[in-house]
Amino acid sequence: MDKIQMQTPLVEMDGDEMTRILWQIIKEELLLPYIDLNTEYYDLGLAHRNETDDQVTIDAAEATKKYKVAVKCATITPNKARMKEYSLKKMYKSPNGTIRALLDGTVFRAPIVVKGIEPCVKNWKKPITLARHAYGDIYKNTEFYIDKPGEAKLVFTGDDGEERIETIQRFDKPGVLLGMHNLDASIESFARSCFNYALDIRQDVWFGCKDTISKTYDGRFKEIFNRIYEEEFKERFQAENLTYFYSLIDDIVARVMKAEGGFIWACKNYDGDVMSDMVSSAFGSLAMMTSVLVSPHGYYEYEAAHGTVQRHYYRHLEGKETSTNSVATIFAWTGALRKRGELDEDQALVEFADKLEKATTSTIESGKMTKDLALITSLKNPKILNSRDFILAVKEKLEKLL
Repeated sequence: MDKIQMQTPLVEMDGDEMTRILWQIIKEELLLPYIDLNTEYYDLGLAHRNETDDQVTIDAAEATKKYKVAVKCATITPNKARMKEYSLKKMYKSPNGTIRALLDGTVFRAPIVVKGIEPCVKNWKKPITLARHAYGDIYKNTEFYIDKPGEAKLVFTGDDGEERIETIQRFDKPGVLLGMHNLDASIESFARSCFNYALDIRQDVWFGCKDTISKTYDGRFKEIFNRIYEEEFKERFQAENLTYFYSLIDDIVARVMKAEGGFIWACKNYDGDVMSDMVSSAFGSLAMMTSVLVSPHGYYEYEAAHGTVQRHYYRHLEGKETSTNSVATIFAWTGALRKRGELDEDQALVEFADKLEKATTSTIESGKMTKDLALITSLKNPKILNSRDFILAVKEKLEKLL
């Protein structure tokens, strides 16, 4: 068959460690034989981010604004150990946080459901979609270590000269200090993205934060969600027999554990980061979760919701075999290719993405899978494949579908 031609590039953001290895195998075996792949490439590996003083991350986000669709490999957010390991100039912020801040929007994450991988939470009958706010909070924070006695204050100086000061803490002993923020406009985009997405997929929205403790910060999230729902979405939700439900985050967590799924769980940035890992693990594996950043400006960035699989990467460097689950990374590519096809009205590209996803899930359902899934599958006598062989098994299924 002739290779599928792409009209418009999509932005390709390469990453780190084991996911970087899988990224290349996926391209070589599942994409390049069938698509004349048209991407604008950015290397977001930590070494290159360090070389460019992280300018490459900003450039990749700006390219996404230009081309509308991006696909991203998992990347390292450095800590002190990584700073030493990679001889970094400084401890760079999360590349995901940088990109999300520049693109705005909301991250929607949903488990990839396959037969034979049943949720740990037995009453979860339907997928739970996590809607994660993609701006601010600790992902765009300022922090430092306090090494001497003194007083920490929160200070706002208005352009009109007004000054507001609140004492945070009197430090008599060493400690740490953190400052974070959010913006009304970003919270409004978050709310509208959640409500519009709910109407698209016909699911209720549950939202929770901690306004009883954080009366101003979290209280602002609650106020904006309620206002936008009442003014813009309530009638449309009622017409579709959908509901919007707010409660404290701890109450929402308790309710989620007893629910059967089939709703959108809207979370603040950090809550969404943590809870999406919980939901994906309960549904099967951290590597079985789709993730897409949807911006109200029409930008889409697809990525795997998990990390760089550091432990497997070190095994790989030692020449040892790994059995790393590549499903979420494959689905990041299929999501981006499908959206590129939809925007360009390229049905061949859309159909290819659909078939690659079907090939991936049917490979698992046939009993061929990576070790993480074999440990939890209800299928009898699963065949455990190493990292490359799983991708090759998917390729075999894909060839038949094509």
